[in-house]
Amino acid sequence: MIRSDDKKQRIREELLAEMDFTRDFSDEELYSLIDEKIRRMAEEEYISLENRRRIRTDVFCGLRKLDILEELLRDKTVTEIMVNGTENIFIERGGGLEHWDNSFESEEKLENIVQQIVSKCNRVVNESSPIVDARLSDGSRVNVVLKPIALNGPILTIRKFPEKPFDMEGLIGVGALSEEMAAFLKKLVKAKYNILISGGTGSGKTTFLNALSGFIPKDQRVITIEDSAELQIQSVSNLVRLECRNANTEGCAEVNMRDLIRSALRMRPDRVVVGEVRGAEVIDMLQAMSTGHDGSLSTAHANTAADMLIRLETMYLMGLELPVAAIRQQILSAVDVIVHLGRLRDKSRKVLEIAELDGFEDGRIKLRTLYKFDYAKGRCEKLEDLKYVEKILAAGL
Repeated sequence: MIRSDDKKQRIREELLAEMDFTRDFSDEELYSLIDEKIRRMAEEEYISLENRRRIRTDVFCGLRKLDILEELLRDKTVTEIMVNGTENIFIERGGGLEHWDNSFESEEKLENIVQQIVSKCNRVVNESSPIVDARLSDGSRVNVVLKPIALNGPILTIRKFPEKPFDMEGLIGVGALSEEMAAFLKKLVKAKYNILISGGTGSGKTTFLNALSGFIPKDQRVITIEDSAELQIQSVSNLVRLECRNANTEGCAEVNMRDLIRSALRMRPDRVVVGEVRGAEVIDMLQAMSTGHDGSLSTAHANTAADMLIRLETMYLMGLELPVAAIRQQILSAVDVIVHLGRLRDKSRKVLEIAELDGFEDGRIKLRTLYKFDYAKGRCEKLEDLKYVEKILAAGL
């Protein structure tokens, strides 16, 4: 009896030998060719209906899509895929990690899939440039690390996003924040407060930024700037999406976040949305926020709202040596509110703090905490009212 894996390999090899690759085959044509191969094989040896379906899907995915990963990409319960070489594949489902009992047939196959992914984003990854961020056609975030940097590589990490992005009502529904907090944030966005979303890895910063962008008035011009495009802003029609580009061997120069922010300011934006600030681009973003581009939104990694201020100072110093007092003045004049997110022990993602920047105290920026998560009560409690309401009054809200 021929094993199922051997059947799939045999069909794949026969198709590769017989197909005319000078022309494009539609998905329907490829399925038809696979079905014919399975039918002939079934004449030699019985193949159950379930096995036929499995062989059909696996052969198609191996030839046309992302091989064994296609099954995980179609599984809506899987939120993250972690490929540690050919043998060890882990998935996140329901907030927990589990080992997946499947593997790539060879390292070459995995490397081919990596190249297939990055090439569609006009990115390059090889031994001389072994780390790259990319994305799939559905917006899922991809990170690749190759040998010799990854000793057990290639390492492929895919962060999946839902087909329909969460809006604020959806976040309220899963308990990420209360209706009162959502209404407060809606007022801030409409009044063009500059808002930074902070949080750790996997805390839901991009999802929350997408939801927050739903409050942007539809008649405004919005420019999004990202290292690798992930945002799914759907409420604005006058939308310009910009993405960074790495330098490559074909002579294409690098276009980084700082280049894109500077260019965006010449494109008559009402608002600038920066997907995530990680370094010196924070200089240009803060200058944009404090020079007439109110209502801008961005995210950054930080453990608390107070830690966000320290991170901003550190990132600023990556690109420009200035006295810390001058940097703090720039931050205070640019950022109005910080929304901090986090993951709790039960794996749920919640808004843990909303804080307003409230002047200086002993030379440091003072934070005025408006909402704070109470772990004993399991919910956010309102502590203070917004102090600086000029923008709300100016917007007639």
